[in-house]
Amino acid sequence: MLPNCDLNDEEGAMRLIEDLTTNAGRVQQEVLNKILASNAETEYLQSFLKGLTDGDRFKSDVPIVDYEEIKPYIERIANGDPSRIISSQPITELLTSSGTSGGRPKMMPSTAEDLDRKTFLYNLLIPVINKYVEGLDQGKGMYLLFIKPETSTPSGLMARPVLTSYYKSKNFLNRPFNRFNIYTSPDETILCSDSKQSMYCQLLCGLVQRRQVLRVGAVFASAFLRAIKFLEDHWREICSNIRSGKLSDWIIDSGCRAALEGGVLGGPDVELAESIEAECGRRGGGGGGSWEGIIRRLWPRTKYVEVIVTGSMAQYIPMLEFYSGGLPLVSTMYASSECYFGINLRPLDDPADVSYTLLPNMAYFEFLAVDHEKDGGDGRCNGVVKEEEEKVVVDLVDVKVGRYYELIVTTFTGLYRYRVGDILMVTGFHNSAPQFRFVHRRNVVLSIDTDKTNEEDLLKAITNAKLILEPFDLILTEYTSYADTSSIPGHYVLFWELETRIGVDQHGRRPEIDKAVMEECCIAVEESLDSVYRRCRSKDRSIGPLEIRVVERGTFDALMDFCVSQGSSVNQYKTPRCIKSETAIGILNSRLLGRFFSRRTPMWQPFKVGGGGL
Repeated sequence: MLPNCDLNDEEGAMRLIEDLTTNAGRVQQEVLNKILASNAETEYLQSFLKGLTDGDRFKSDVPIVDYEEIKPYIERIANGDPSRIISSQPITELLTSSGTSGGRPKMMPSTAEDLDRKTFLYNLLIPVINKYVEGLDQGKGMYLLFIKPETSTPSGLMARPVLTSYYKSKNFLNRPFNRFNIYTSPDETILCSDSKQSMYCQLLCGLVQRRQVLRVGAVFASAFLRAIKFLEDHWREICSNIRSGKLSDWIIDSGCRAALEGGVLGGPDVELAESIEAECGRRGGGGGGSWEGIIRRLWPRTKYVEVIVTGSMAQYIPMLEFYSGGLPLVSTMYASSECYFGINLRPLDDPADVSYTLLPNMAYFEFLAVDHEKDGGDGRCNGVVKEEEEKVVVDLVDVKVGRYYELIVTTFTGLYRYRVGDILMVTGFHNSAPQFRFVHRRNVVLSIDTDKTNEEDLLKAITNAKLILEPFDLILTEYTSYADTSSIPGHYVLFWELETRIGVDQHGRRPEIDKAVMEECCIAVEESLDSVYRRCRSKDRSIGPLEIRVVERGTFDALMDFCVSQGSSVNQYKTPRCIKSETAIGILNSRLLGRFFSRRTPMWQPFKVGGGGL
């Protein structure tokens, strides 16, 4: 099912893309036939199809499912049951998703062949970008790539994030040489489990090779901006290392030290250190340090910044543009822990216009139509399934331009008619294959990095925090939230309107808000959020301390007035639990009584599987 894709045959790769997209309908049918033929005897499919492999029966008899419905099967495999309950191929590892179930990361099955499928998609990215950007074989890419914590399940299978899986695989570590895809970061620095040491060493490598760098990037925009912030804090030390030719003593990872001392850091280079110091220390017009355009200045040959800037990552575009000095922002691919889906065939498009072409050989795709409605003044598609279409799905080639759909996948690894949770809009077709704009995740209201907090989880966390208010005769009457990415790292902001049971004193004044109480509320919310959020806060440091902003009485009435003025029905108005409108945020900020932050990080430890599951 996987056609050969030679890294060094650019024309052949482009012909392959044309063939797959021209014959998308036929390829999809072949994919479904192969999945059913291979897995008809699995326990899961047997329960619905009784060994039949008919595609029509599959669509009529196999239900569309969420994670909670397949979770028992995955937990059984994690605890030692054979892979054949869902897959004819051996499950070789479980990929932890940024989505959660019961506060723990979801786990998706993966196979050895699935690594080859991911490699196939990665190999298509190079010929596509080469169509638009010349000369990428004349230098290197400074890609900042990192691994995350992993754990072993009772069955012995590893459970880890999808990118950690790939970077540790032979597909990545034994990748064939390709002159268009040479990294400044040695593999040892990517595989360093200490994120601070890894970040420092990768940035040091990128700066030592700054004249060879033609493109820079990370997987997500948030991770790349975190690296720039890290560089702001550490450039003097990095320059000291370059000047002396010696690595800082606190870098104790043996792989990092060997890679840098034995190769990249070739010896003292005073001239290079001084040139980097001149750029990092440049003063702005107002006398302060200015890092505007720092990427162009430090890596002057850079042609573009490669990061995902679609979906929730779009909030970082202004800051990326500030640091990059106008370099193109390139989102190359659309993927998740469940499956790698497709690629961007027009990589230099403006971020707002990015569309991904789903490759029909990656999985079997179906689409559930959703209603494009607005609510609460935040201007976001809710992804509400239309009642009359609730049980109707369409195939890949039958979607309609301009319509919104939720993605459903059937994979080679044991997921059948699984709701990924992504809401997509069809923007057009490349041959017979549709192209989609990623709109948002279903039910997610807050996201800074890889965290995805939905309305239900936010409500539970706030409900726990409210208990702290009760001994002080305080009542939370309304709340909303937004993801503040005006600084790095970004953080969650909650707006709370409070009422007191004891009313006002003889002078008409209300009791002052106790700072210590509100700070405890902040950490109580954080402790109640899921493990992905707490990992980002405590280990990755990719999310800043949660903030509660207490507002005056009547503030949420003013918010309602604004939303109604924007077209919301006063009779059907519900306070939006997340806001994105700058005007709405301004209304809330104009009525602040106090701002409070978490003073410690929430507890987090790698999740364990067993003894009752996730």
